[in-house]
Amino acid sequence: MSFTRTSLFILTVTALFAGLSGSYIVPLDHTAIEYTKRPVDDPISRLQKRINSGDVKLTYDQDFGYLPSVLKALGLKKESQILVFSKTSFQAPRIAPRLPRALYFGDDVSTGYVRGGDVLEFAAVDPKQGVIFYTLDQEPTAKPKFDRQDTCLQCHATGGTLGVPGLVVRSVFPDTSGMPQFQGGSFISDHRSPLKERWGGWYVSGTHGTTQKHMGNALIRDKEKPTDLDTENTQNQQSLQGKFDTGAYLSPHSDIVALMTFEHQTRMTNLITRVGYEARMALSDNAAMNHAFGRPKGEWSDSTRSRIHSPVEELLDYLLFVEEAPLAEPIKGVSGFTESFSKEGPRDPKGRSLRDLDLQTRLLRYRCSFLIYSEAFDGMPQEVKDRLYQRLWQVLTGEDQDKRFAAIPQSERDAIREILIATNHNLPSYWRVASHRNR
Repeated sequence: MSFTRTSLFILTVTALFAGLSGSYIVPLDHTAIEYTKRPVDDPISRLQKRINSGDVKLTYDQDFGYLPSVLKALGLKKESQILVFSKTSFQAPRIAPRLPRALYFGDDVSTGYVRGGDVLEFAAVDPKQGVIFYTLDQEPTAKPKFDRQDTCLQCHATGGTLGVPGLVVRSVFPDTSGMPQFQGGSFISDHRSPLKERWGGWYVSGTHGTTQKHMGNALIRDKEKPTDLDTENTQNQQSLQGKFDTGAYLSPHSDIVALMTFEHQTRMTNLITRVGYEARMALSDNAAMNHAFGRPKGEWSDSTRSRIHSPVEELLDYLLFVEEAPLAEPIKGVSGFTESFSKEGPRDPKGRSLRDLDLQTRLLRYRCSFLIYSEAFDGMPQEVKDRLYQRLWQVLTGEDQDKRFAAIPQSERDAIREILIATNHNLPSYWRVASHRNR
């Protein structure tokens, strides 16, 4: 990249950057990214290697194809099943309220299944490159092959995914066929979304009280009134029987707690990817500028520092559930997801875990994302992690008393810090040294 092009790129990025939720789409062919060219190491690519070597053999089920076998190989549980009936997938013609699409997910991979579909869909997180998309043909063969599908980026690398290859939960106003009526608008859902904007076009099983309503399980009454959802018999559904053939799926549920957890994960995953991308591009451009101006290697310009530190602040806020929409009444799931999710740990000597769910007024008991343990988090540039851990330490110790963290009492901050010190072996050494001195 020439000096002129580098300068222009930095000026353009600086002008466009107004928070990661802006419309700026990351150039995936940037020399620091090269999304389509660099090798990947995600759960699906690893599974493919195990299949090729003969260590894993997928079995074909007459009813579900490779789905049960793939879920077992990836460690995904049927309790994580969530169901979407809006036509918002490339397999849209096969999806309808009577034929919902099923998703199963873990921390770093999700699987999509459509009854009668030709393929299974996969979104797997590479620690450096972000979400990689695959399909698997639903035809029996000796060695099943996962095919990478970069065409998915048409919908999965947009403003809704923070401009990087990522995940999205969209809430829409569906008609009786499941077709979204976009003239009525739509919502991107995460843990900051009020319940009234969540799950349009999704099935929802579980209870949430009577003072709050969601958009799930509902269809519009009239296409001329695209926001007029018929919400009769759509709230607090402990069973979805009668809405579709629940026996034709691995689970009869689309668990409300699983939905809330998945929503949190989508934006968190996208933020990790975007912050990593921003830092890699900033450092690459900074190196070119240092070379052009004869500055020492490793010296940061003010713009480089801003391009790294500003996104880190946004990631920090989401990590700590700043602006989380409060729950008016307790949430209760029905599929067993709540119990299975919490069991995964890890736990500190007091038995506490960042996977402990609250579900009374918020999602988590300890407001720090469990994805801090993920390979994607660890895969961010060291410069990002150094800054993020420094800022996290300042917030948790109470050194940073910024009002945006005021909702987290010091007792909870102390608990989060103690849990991390006991369970996260990738923390900077000063966390443990300082903690030991404070005992």
